[in-house]
Amino acid sequence: MRRTRRRRRSHCPRATSKPLSELDAVVSPVAVLTPELYALARRAADRAAGSASDILRLAIPKRMVRAEKAWLAAERDAEASATTPDPAAVDWARAVLAEFPGLDDAVAAGTRIAVDAPPRPARDLPVGAWAELLAAIAIDTLARGRSTLIVVPDQRDQDQVLAVLAARAPEEAVLRDDARRPNPERYAGYLRLLGGPAAIVVGNRSTVYAPARDVGAVLVWDDGDPLLSEPLSPGVHARDAALVRQELEGSALVFAGHTRTTDVERLVQLGWVRDVPAHRRQSPTVVLSATREGESRGQRVPSAAFAAAREALAHGPVLVQVSRPGYSPVLVCAQCRTPARCPHCTGPLRARRQGAAPDCTWCGRTISSWACPHCQSTTLRMASSGSERTADELGRAFPNTRVILADGDHPVVSVDARPALVVATRGAEPHAEGGYHAIILLDGDRMLLAEQLRIGESCLRWWSNAAALAAPGAPVHLVGVAGPVARALATWTQPAYARAELADRAPLHMPPAVRVATVEGTAASVQNAIADLRGALPRLEPTAVLGPVPVEGEGVRALVRFEYAAGKTVADTLRASVVADALRGRRRRGSSGDRFAPRTTLRVRLDVPELDL
Repeated sequence: MRRTRRRRRSHCPRATSKPLSELDAVVSPVAVLTPELYALARRAADRAAGSASDILRLAIPKRMVRAEKAWLAAERDAEASATTPDPAAVDWARAVLAEFPGLDDAVAAGTRIAVDAPPRPARDLPVGAWAELLAAIAIDTLARGRSTLIVVPDQRDQDQVLAVLAARAPEEAVLRDDARRPNPERYAGYLRLLGGPAAIVVGNRSTVYAPARDVGAVLVWDDGDPLLSEPLSPGVHARDAALVRQELEGSALVFAGHTRTTDVERLVQLGWVRDVPAHRRQSPTVVLSATREGESRGQRVPSAAFAAAREALAHGPVLVQVSRPGYSPVLVCAQCRTPARCPHCTGPLRARRQGAAPDCTWCGRTISSWACPHCQSTTLRMASSGSERTADELGRAFPNTRVILADGDHPVVSVDARPALVVATRGAEPHAEGGYHAIILLDGDRMLLAEQLRIGESCLRWWSNAAALAAPGAPVHLVGVAGPVARALATWTQPAYARAELADRAPLHMPPAVRVATVEGTAASVQNAIADLRGALPRLEPTAVLGPVPVEGEGVRALVRFEYAAGKTVADTLRASVVADALRGRRRRGSSGDRFAPRTTLRVRLDVPELDL
């Protein structure tokens, strides 16, 4: 489809059968929408009860005239030629893939695969071994003359994969795809994929829609990361879009990670995805640290973990993972332990540094005088330690030692091999040259207290990704956590934990054992949508619909749980309900003689990424 512009014409809301206006001009001769991309967008939108145009807005970048003219001139001057990797790079890639017997053949055959990435740093580059694995699959696929799409959650992961490809793959064959690039560069990259030779595309969640030629493999790294869940309507997860694309095009699909999500494990159990294990199982040395007899029960760093850090600091860096940034993210009343709230907006109070007046995390006001509404005490107590306070405390405990803070406000990508204490929040851990000589995972008990359905999966993913940064044989201390999640980390059996989670959720009809849709809007709109759904699915169980319950504002929300086999019926019915609700709003506005202004109050989303409990 080429970019076009239509002539302006007045529209009457009652004249629904009028013909479309004629085309005024062809803005661009480039067909930016291929039939394959439209089929993918249409199929993914239908599955999510959404609009294909919403997905295409994410997939097709804004037109840049200069970039387009330069691309058209280059296309006239030179024929697109295939790019092949160096034979030495192909040999390296196949040596890496040899660690997983049958993986190269499965990718060549277009199989859906689940791979547990090796939990260790790479030997030659400051990246994880998982980045070498994905790059090896891409180079091996490029050697067969086919393209590869590598979908990663964020910039840090993207940079790791690109670092490996820069050292092994041809420069002209690698394309970076993300919204942080300048618009002309991004549009030029999109045009290069439309008619160019096979390429390796590395980007974020929207890369799954990249119009690369003859895609041989789609690689999704760490599909449990919430950054791979699209927040914009219709909210299609990159994992689901990749499954749809693999079904349409027959390319290989690889889900790789240090953990296994319950979504992928369900597909493995069904036989839809094939598990390809490594020839030799690898795992970090994980120690479950707890307070010993005689130690204070509230001691944050047990003596075993403290001794391991002190010993490791004689040889290299030590990583300390904490749950939250800042100095003290939570303040409570010193007398009754009631959480301190802002008197203006009731937001939680925090302390930015020792002795400073607290401020509100919602409205940002500094609270100079505070009184507890329950006991009238005016004294506050720090109930938690953030990254800055932890760095301060450990700096005093280990004098004459470098302390490096890594969090959202203090991003650090990598550290050298010199001794240092690296205090990082979850997901912000920098890579260390040669790996960390010890890793201490703090605040695990508090992480598990979050009221979320997938909090166990999330904690296991955070801890596993941090443990994979350890040097071979280095200890990884998980502090103050017991139970199934801790055992899965200690034994490095994340797929077994995902299987147990699936077994627990099935009788409760919780995702991903079933699919879940949210229906939100006015009470009348939600009731009409639920009634339409029950009419389309007479066998829908009474307990399948939860709610509706009031939400912020004047609306209500209902949850609908349904089997995967009913997905098409549910999606089609809910989308029809959204259209019908918009038409009802149009008729109400038109009856008063006002200018037509369609209004939609009903909002629908399928496969909600996280259910708060």
